[in-house]
Amino acid sequence: MAEILEDLLHDSVNRFLLRERYEPKDLFEEVKLYINLVGGTLSGDDTVIDKPHSDPKLTELIGYYYSGRHHRTVKGIQLITLYYTDLSGKSVPVNYRI
Repeated sequence: MAEILEDLLHDSVNRFLLRERYEPKDLFEEVKLYINLVGGTLSGDDTVIDKPHSDPKLTELIGYYYSGRHHRTVKGIQLITLYYTDLSGKSVPVNYRI
């Protein structure tokens, strides 16, 4: 899958995502072709994307979340990602929540 992404431009990804209405299940449908779903491991990761200068009243996804990086509550966007690692060690994101 990494070979597929080598020539992908950031702007083209942004334009593509703005054009479509994706849901978390769409990500899984895309990646399941590249992984062996037998005997692997699911793991989760939560990330807070700092947005200290954004106004939560004006921006829908901005809120206050605990940040392990800062060891306190910060203003930002919380992204939770579920990863699947197959027995060969290949790890891919299979679901997310914002």
